[in-house]
Amino acid sequence: MMKNGIFNLRTLIGTLTIAALLLCGTLVLILWFRPAASSPELAPASAALTLIPAPTSTPRYLPPPPTATLSLPTGTPTPQPGAIAIGVYVQITGTEGEGLRLRAAPGLDSKPLFLGYDSEVFQVADGPQQADGYTWWYLTAPYDQTRSGWAVQDYLTVIPSP
Repeated sequence: MMKNGIFNLRTLIGTLTIAALLLCGTLVLILWFRPAASSPELAPASAALTLIPAPTSTPRYLPPPPTATLSLPTGTPTPQPGAIAIGVYVQITGTEGEGLRLRAAPGLDSKPLFLGYDSEVFQVADGPQQADGYTWWYLTAPYDQTRSGWAVQDYLTVIPSP
């Protein structure tokens, strides 16, 4: 060891003494603040477990099935299934993307009001009328009463009521 250097015997013994004192002090503090093993308030707690069943797809209450009631206004004939009649919903089909002109009156000479597109749904409000070799029906859009006009039957398909 060096006599005048950093690592002399007195420095080494002093460093080891300080380290031993710090280690002993740390152990005393750990043991002093450690909870007592026989303390009753630190006994293991019992857990309460509540099981919640998973939801099922079966409803708990099944309402009774609806009863069919049929009330027809007097004097109104019942339309045949798939036949166009007043009150029936129709869909524009077969225009191949060209659209169907709904007109102010039945007939090809009547002024076109707007263009109805394939898959657009209307309700039949009047008709049938014969003009220019076609059967015409007066259609009204259920979502917008201003979209109404006469259309040729050839491009209409009956659909179920929405």
